[in-house]
Amino acid sequence: MDKSQQIAGCVVISADDITSLLKQESKEGKRELEPLKSFSKMTKVPLNILEDTRVVSEFEVHTQVGDLWHCIDGEVTFTLGGELIDPQIKIGKDGISDEREIRATSVRGGVENVLRAGDWLWVPPGVPHGHHTDRTGRLYIIKIPG
Repeated sequence: MDKSQQIAGCVVISADDITSLLKQESKEGKRELEPLKSFSKMTKVPLNILEDTRVVSEFEVHTQVGDLWHCIDGEVTFTLGGELIDPQIKIGKDGISDEREIRATSVRGGVENVLRAGDWLWVPPGVPHGHHTDRTGRLYIIKIPG
């Protein structure tokens, strides 16, 4: 993040840095693009770029934050709403339960919606959602407290 900076507690993320990130080769699986992932964690900015290449995500419900998604490129199918089947509280890599997030491998009664480049999606706290793609999709994800 060469041109991005912190000024008086605010964070500026440069278009040049984002353009550079998006030049990375796609990789199989699901990942947040570096160095934005580390920069966002360090600065506590709730923004990341998620890249999915041939993935099916778990379904989840965030109890305290909403997800604002913007499709940068590609195509990603989201399943929205419905009811989680056999929901489980998220267990972090550290083994600690995180009751702010509930996950499941399937959902009953959700509605599918395809996001394409330029589309936005708001998922408020408490709404089940998951996504999948058989190609590559890149999306901004912004976490917004509910």
